[in-house]
Amino acid sequence: MTRVAYVCADPGIPVFGTKGASVHIQEIVRAWRRRGAEVEVYAVRLGDVEHVPADLADLVVHHVPVGRVGSGSGADDPGAAARREVAQRQAAAEIGRRVVAAAPDVVYERYSLFSGVLHLARRGLGAGVRTVLEVNAPLIDEQQRHRVLVDEAGSVDALRAQVGAADVVACVSERVAGWVRERTGVDQGAGAELAARGGEAAGVDRGPRAARVVVVPNGVNTRRIRAVTPDLDGDPVVVFVGTLKPWHGVEDLLEAAALAQRPWRLRIVGDGPQREAIEQAAARHGLAVQLTGALAPEEVPAALEGALVAVAPYPSSDDHYFSPLKVYEYGAAALPVVASRIGQIPAVVQDGVTGVLVPPSDPAALAAAVDALVADPDAARAMGAAARRLMEREHSWEHVLDATLAPVTSTARPASGHTSAAVSTEPVSTVTLSTEPVSTGTVPSAPASSAAPAAGGR
Repeated sequence: MTRVAYVCADPGIPVFGTKGASVHIQEIVRAWRRRGAEVEVYAVRLGDVEHVPADLADLVVHHVPVGRVGSGSGADDPGAAARREVAQRQAAAEIGRRVVAAAPDVVYERYSLFSGVLHLARRGLGAGVRTVLEVNAPLIDEQQRHRVLVDEAGSVDALRAQVGAADVVACVSERVAGWVRERTGVDQGAGAELAARGGEAAGVDRGPRAARVVVVPNGVNTRRIRAVTPDLDGDPVVVFVGTLKPWHGVEDLLEAAALAQRPWRLRIVGDGPQREAIEQAAARHGLAVQLTGALAPEEVPAALEGALVAVAPYPSSDDHYFSPLKVYEYGAAALPVVASRIGQIPAVVQDGVTGVLVPPSDPAALAAAVDALVADPDAARAMGAAARRLMEREHSWEHVLDATLAPVTSTARPASGHTSAAVSTEPVSTVTLSTEPVSTGTVPSAPASSAAPAAGGR
C-alpha cells in the first residue's frame, strides 16, 4: 500500500471547512484513498472537527498550529506581519520534521507561503520519496496586493526550493503555471531530461529546473453531487454557490435578476463580507432572494436540488487565474451553467452544449441568457444532462489525480507491486488527531485575511 503524506501549511485554509479550498483538500484525499493509498494529513489549521464528513472520520490528521504573533496595530502592521511570516516558517519546519520521521512513499503538498516541507522531505528521504507540489494561486502576488508581505525574497526562495524538490508541480491553470515558471525559472522538460541522465537514482539536489510542470484544472465528486430534479411548479430557481466577495460578481447577478424579462427565483448559497450589500441591492430592486448562508460541503448537493439553472457571473479581470469549483459542481448536478467568458471557464463550459457563456460584467447579457433557459426548461435540462456526462467523463477527482501523477506514474509504484492506479481494499489506519504545538513556544496567530480570492475556491 502506498503511504501518502498530504501537507497544507496555509493558515488560511482549514482541512474541514466550507470554503472551496477545504473541499479541494478533502477531495484529493478521497481520490488518493480510492487508489488504495493510506493517507495522513499534516496541517496548520483543522477547522470544524465537530463536523468531519463521515467518510473521513478515520482520517489521520497531524495538527501543527501556527504560532501567535503577539499584539499589533492590525492586519497591515508590518511588525505583526513579519512575526506571522516567521511563525508560518516554524510551523512548516515542524511539519517537515514529522513527515521525514514518518518516511511516506509520497509527499503531496498544497503550496503555501514560506513552507519548505517538500524541500525537507527531499533532503531527508532522498530519491526514495515521490514529491508533488500543487499550486492553486500566485500566493506571493496575492499577499503583496491584498495583505502585507515583508519578506518577499524569502517567499521566492521558499517557492524555488519547493519547486526544486518536486517531481511534479501541478498548477490549477495555465496562468498559474506561467507564474511558477516566471518566479522560479522552472523548465517543463528538465525533469525528464535529468532522470534520463540518472540524476534521480543518484539522489542529487536537482535544483529548481528539475520539476515537471503540468496544468491540472479542478474537478468534482460525481458521487457526492448527483443530478438534481428541477422544481417547475412555481417560478424556476436560478442558483449561485460561492463566497460573497467582489470577484464572484454577485452584484452583477442581482442587477441581472432586476433586468429579467421572465420570472425566476434567485437562490444564493454562501456567505461573506458582501452579504449586507447584496441584501440591500435585493431590497432596492424589490427582489425576493433566498440567502442560505455558508453550508458545509456535504450540504451543498441538497441546496442545489430544485434548481433549473446555475450561474457563475465572474466580473471582468485581467488576471482570472483560478479554476472555479462551482462550475464543475453545477455540471455534476446536471445544471446548465450561465457563466462569464473569462479565464479557464470556456474550457469547462461548452457554449450552447453544457451551458451559455456571456461577457463578464454584463448584467443585461447575463439576464438574457438566464431568461432564454428559463423559457425553455427542456433545453435547459438537456444542457444539464450533457454537463453531467462531461463531468463524469473528464472531470472527476480521479481524473485530476491521474493527470497530476502522469509524469511520475511509471516510477510511483507501491511496494506491493501494484501500479499507482490500483485500488486496495485494505482499510486506512485508525484516526489519530495530533495537536502538539510547534516546539518554539509561540502561540496561535489569527487566521489569514480574507481580502484575496481563496485558492481553489468556489
